[in-house]
Amino acid sequence: MRHNRALLLLLLTGIAWGQQTPPQPNPAQIDSPNELDKLKNTCGAFNLKAVPGCVEELFTGAPFHIAVGSIAPQNGFGAGVAYVGAKNTDNWRVNWNADAVGSINGSWRAGVYAKFVHVPTRMITFQFGTKNLKPNWTDLPEHTVFSLYAQAISLNKLTYFGLGATTTEAGRSFYGMREIIAGGNVVKSVYQPWRISAYGEANGRFVDLRPSDGQPSPTIGQLYTEATAPGLTTQPGSFQLGEGVRMTPVLANDRVRLNYSATYQQYVAPGSSFSFQRLTFDFGHQFALYSKTTRLLTPRNGNGPDDCSLDQGAKHPECPEAFTRNLEGSFGLRLLNVLSMTPGGDVVPFYFQPTLGGSDINGNSSLSSYQDYRFRAPNLLLLRETFDHSIGKWPLGVAFTADEGKLGMTRGDLGSAQWEHSFAAGLTLRAGGFPQIFLWFAFGGNEGTHTIANANTSLLGGSVRPSLF
Repeated sequence: MRHNRALLLLLLTGIAWGQQTPPQPNPAQIDSPNELDKLKNTCGAFNLKAVPGCVEELFTGAPFHIAVGSIAPQNGFGAGVAYVGAKNTDNWRVNWNADAVGSINGSWRAGVYAKFVHVPTRMITFQFGTKNLKPNWTDLPEHTVFSLYAQAISLNKLTYFGLGATTTEAGRSFYGMREIIAGGNVVKSVYQPWRISAYGEANGRFVDLRPSDGQPSPTIGQLYTEATAPGLTTQPGSFQLGEGVRMTPVLANDRVRLNYSATYQQYVAPGSSFSFQRLTFDFGHQFALYSKTTRLLTPRNGNGPDDCSLDQGAKHPECPEAFTRNLEGSFGLRLLNVLSMTPGGDVVPFYFQPTLGGSDINGNSSLSSYQDYRFRAPNLLLLRETFDHSIGKWPLGVAFTADEGKLGMTRGDLGSAQWEHSFAAGLTLRAGGFPQIFLWFAFGGNEGTHTIANANTSLLGGSVRPSLF
């Protein structure tokens, strides 16, 4: 966590300096695509005013920049290098990302990601509008996006407490995992006025578990067996398909933003008893306090995870301004429901089951006062209320969350399962395209408090990486 705090201090320092008048760019280098020229322009001057632009170029520039972000809870803060490239034609925008990061505990992630955005040429038309109206990026049409990716991740410290809602802290064990994901997806707009899109994916998933010795609790094989941790002794490769629909309309003069999705996934593991299906409903609501000055923070399908640019079609795509923000704030309400179905005598392997507590393996927080991965089961129900607000016009903000969650070994168990509660308060940093940073103090559960420092795995405005479960 101290590495996350170091990054937070670095970015806050840049932000503080960024409130001053930025240095004027060198006209000879402003249009240069060469990374060395950009670095000379932004980092060549030895003065405090040059620091913000230099930091921005180092962490978000193209084609190369420093890649940073949390790898997975308990596996530390990762740092490495990322490469971003793009090629535009009359009907297609193609961009590709590659990155590799490692953490101090020996965990690492590496991947390549390609995006093919269909942008057919349209006839230019004229219409009357409002004078001096600022562009609203949420009004831009959604395009069909094809994605291809291959990612490998190795995590040396993950926890397992057993399955179901009745597990105890005494059942904590540790294990390591490597997962390789290769596949692709497509997102196609089907009704632009309500921003409704259809989604499809196909992935190959290959998992390899290993002991994690030298930890505060025993390694997983000393406490659990195949019966109590399905998938512990063997991890067959899985072919995973998925189909879904997503709706993200912006209503009430940009004050109400909905983010609804329904996804059906099929995991097929030939020659094993680990085939299953999963149905996920995710209903997110954001109620903006300041209408169009409050940003939408949903990922952009057309960007890679290392790309924060607003418009890939521009001659020199740029990320949002890093150090200047309007006053913004919002309330949020989210309902997440995960339901699993297994044919015959099959079961869901424990490493593909969703978790509640701290943060899950993808870095998403829930019931934050509990330990990471604290509760695990095939079926899950989570209700989250949020409030966040900027501090003045700085990219720094305050946030509060309240979570209620339950899980069950069967779908029917969700009806009678006990709700667990947790609350959290903290700081958020959303500066330009830098990875979103959260620093939480969580309380209110039955097992003490929990401090969480997390830096998003993607740049702000980049697409999400493939889910690890």
